[in-house]
Amino acid sequence: MKKGLKITLSLAIVALLALLIVVIFKHNENKRLQLACIGVNVEFVGDYRFVTKEDIESYLQKDYGTYLGKRLDSLDLDRIENVLNQKSAISKTDAYTTPDGMLNVKVWQRTPVVRFQKGDLGFYSDEMGFLFPLQSNYALDVPTISGNIPLEFTSGYKGEPKTDKEKAWLAKVIDLAEYIQSSPDWKYAFSKITVDGGGNLVMTPSQGSEQFIFGKPDDIDVKFSRIRKYYTAIVPARGHYKTVNVKFRKQIICRENIK
Repeated sequence: MKKGLKITLSLAIVALLALLIVVIFKHNENKRLQLACIGVNVEFVGDYRFVTKEDIESYLQKDYGTYLGKRLDSLDLDRIENVLNQKSAISKTDAYTTPDGMLNVKVWQRTPVVRFQKGDLGFYSDEMGFLFPLQSNYALDVPTISGNIPLEFTSGYKGEPKTDKEKAWLAKVIDLAEYIQSSPDWKYAFSKITVDGGGNLVMTPSQGSEQFIFGKPDDIDVKFSRIRKYYTAIVPARGHYKTVNVKFRKQIICRENIK
């Protein structure tokens, strides 16, 4: 009987403690929600700085509205995230509040892998094929392609290419850019990559006067092996050439020897 009474009392005490904890938690939660927002704390994930804390504050003020001085529980966190996610250089955000009265925003920025220059228009593409304009705050050293780029975009455009054909071409170019960036031999080997009128990629080396006609952005590893063979076998024996065509299978076509 006494043992049963002790167990009952113990259970009652545990229940009261649990209830007290819930009451305290709810009280603190209500107190937190009733706090006014006193500022925004921005955390950037990654090394890129296309967007600054000041940009985030400006985007919120312009496209969300007043948030400073508002009760934390009145802030629409989903809308805040949607506002920021519409910005071209931002991949995603996570917005939340904390008991110190701060609105916290965690920001993931896009990772450019290639840059396109089409006339006066400059764009980046990330690894997923999302195009977005160059950013005034930050420039990234990635392969740059200019000339007759088969992508249709206008000033301020952001998003994926509009046609399947454009998407397929961009996917191959991304593979090429990532190949160049990951190679210690080729990362800084070319000063310029252009697209000629026939859709061929033409690469100009950082040192030398050759023009490497690469062709379409396919068979990347094989074509670079031909460029390597040109430097290791042809140049020592015959010197440099003006144009070096590596786009055809099992061929390296050199024209106009440079004296």
